[in-house]
Amino acid sequence: MIRNIFAAAFVAAPLFASPASADDYGKEDSCKYQGQVMAAVQSARLDRVPEAKVEETIRASNPEWPENFSNAIPQLTQHVYQMKRRDLKNIDLGEVFETQCVENWDQIQEMKKNLSGG
Repeated sequence: MIRNIFAAAFVAAPLFASPASADDYGKEDSCKYQGQVMAAVQSARLDRVPEAKVEETIRASNPEWPENFSNAIPQLTQHVYQMKRRDLKNIDLGEVFETQCVENWDQIQEMKKNLSGG
């Protein structure tokens, strides 16, 4: 499951980059916000929010992260909703996501650079 979260980080990384770049916040802040988004999606899953309503529900809660980080909610929702709820009860996806983001920051930035053609 941890490997799947890492894969989700790579898939979602480009989504955090627009319209303002997640890089503008620095590694620690950017990864913290990304972890908060993942935690919000996990919480929605555990609260039985229908998959189609996750983004609307999270945005309506006025999350404390910068708006552009919400761009990844649909992709992260797709990933988290593939997981069994019972598996989500024993792990803090936000913490795991944030840790993996920090540990793999350079790789993620290189991947985003390659995807944007820069």
